[in-house]
Amino acid sequence: MAPRNTEADTPRSEVLRLAPEAALTLESGATIAPLQIAYQTYGRLDAARANAVLICHALTGDQHVANIHPVTGKPGWWTSMVGPGRPIDTDRFFVICANVIGGCMGSSGPASTDPATGEPYGTAFPVVTISDMVRAQARLVDHLGIETLLAVVGGSMGGMQVLAWASLFPERVFAAMPIASAAKHTAQNIAFHEVGRQAVMADPDWRRGRYMLEGTRPVKGLSVARMAAHITYLSEPALQRKFGRKLQDRDAPTFSFDADFQVESYLRHQGITFVERFDANSYLYLTRAMDYFDLAADNGGSLAAAFRGTGTRFCLISFTSDWLFPTADSRQIVHALNAAGASVSFVEIESDKGHDAFLLEEPNLFATASGFLDAAARARGVAEAGR
Repeated sequence: MAPRNTEADTPRSEVLRLAPEAALTLESGATIAPLQIAYQTYGRLDAARANAVLICHALTGDQHVANIHPVTGKPGWWTSMVGPGRPIDTDRFFVICANVIGGCMGSSGPASTDPATGEPYGTAFPVVTISDMVRAQARLVDHLGIETLLAVVGGSMGGMQVLAWASLFPERVFAAMPIASAAKHTAQNIAFHEVGRQAVMADPDWRRGRYMLEGTRPVKGLSVARMAAHITYLSEPALQRKFGRKLQDRDAPTFSFDADFQVESYLRHQGITFVERFDANSYLYLTRAMDYFDLAADNGGSLAAAFRGTGTRFCLISFTSDWLFPTADSRQIVHALNAAGASVSFVEIESDKGHDAFLLEEPNLFATASGFLDAAARARGVAEAGR
């Protein structure tokens, strides 16, 4: 039998375990009980409980935003943004990041053990949505004794969660910063996700989602899914600048199907390293959650209705070379917020790094985030760092 993902049940992070009677009811009508949420915190909650910032992670992220990752041994996925003196300053803010439900790093998901059978859920785990993820996070915020979050921040799928937070719990979100995101997934993005899911499910080792029980792992399918997705996170100029048509450790083509080009070797490396830390079934569940996200459809077909009467202040950020979540998606949200009478600012950042720009060194992103969060903190009376 293939080894269990020990992080799924006993993660190396803080854990909230709720009793079976505190079941989480999902949009589908199914329930998760008992519910487990794995999370990390950084900094200290102030006496007024006014300085909490919730970070929502993207598709393949997790709760390890600013600490050494327990599986890979590498720094957290957003150390450029989160930490002492960073835009999300842990000397000033109490930062929370939770693994989403459906994930594989300790929150309830398909790799978790089903208490009814003693075996991993696999595809018996119920399908979850972005709103389900947010309602689970709200349970965690309740547990931490926080009534209103100073800010909710996230990029990509994390940005979808930010928007859902602001729509579902406007009274609990003082400020919201969705980055490189959208209010719905486009047909093209759903198509990319379906290619990835089919790659996983076509792997003979997937075993209809029962690979843990049958001693296999669909590493080839998941690796291909990651390779295809990773292309969408980049831009053509960035790929051309970094790789062009340069060959990989050779002077001439081999006239074979080896990785002749550096870009091929790079993608294969991305696929191989990804399968070491991520569960294949979780990939299916989280991509499907993104596909189902449509905030306007959830509000009678009106995106403005999702934010009507909100007192939350918003800052939306997009990148010029992001073709996965282009600027037009952010502008649509801005227009809806304007129609709803919300306080909103918007910044389009010039960058050739594609969708992944929000994870990289982007000075204009840092300046925008710092300015917005500082203004929100001052408006809420949160002291500056060191005071």
